[in-house]
Amino acid sequence: MAPMEMGHTFNKSFKKRKSLALRKQEVVGIRTKFPNKIPVIVERFGKEQDLPLLDKTKFLVPQELTMSQFVTIIRNRMSLRPTQAFYLMVNRRNLASMSSSMAELYTEHQDEDGFLYVTYASQEMFGSVGRTTK
Repeated sequence: MAPMEMGHTFNKSFKKRKSLALRKQEVVGIRTKFPNKIPVIVERFGKEQDLPLLDKTKFLVPQELTMSQFVTIIRNRMSLRPTQAFYLMVNRRNLASMSSSMAELYTEHQDEDGFLYVTYASQEMFGSVGRTTK
């Protein structure tokens, strides 16, 4: 049987699976134990059907990691073909510059709970790309 995360509860977003207080508490623990890591939640866009689900949603990434490097990590975890395109959106609305560090993105876009939320899809979400961040 598949792990619990791969079951029906995985279809719920991370925010819906855990209360704000619990998420904040988790970030405090993570940042205390790993002060040089950025806590990132990566989820598939709700209407996405072409890209596979990731085997996990929570990532701890080095502050100096660039968005380009992070895209490579996500691409490898999904085992995508080199020709298969996908987009990573920060807070479901912003395409980040590939040269941005995760620390820069975290400073600018972290959620009230302390996580940085990234959504992936094979097409631009919501029909618009919002704005490109640093």
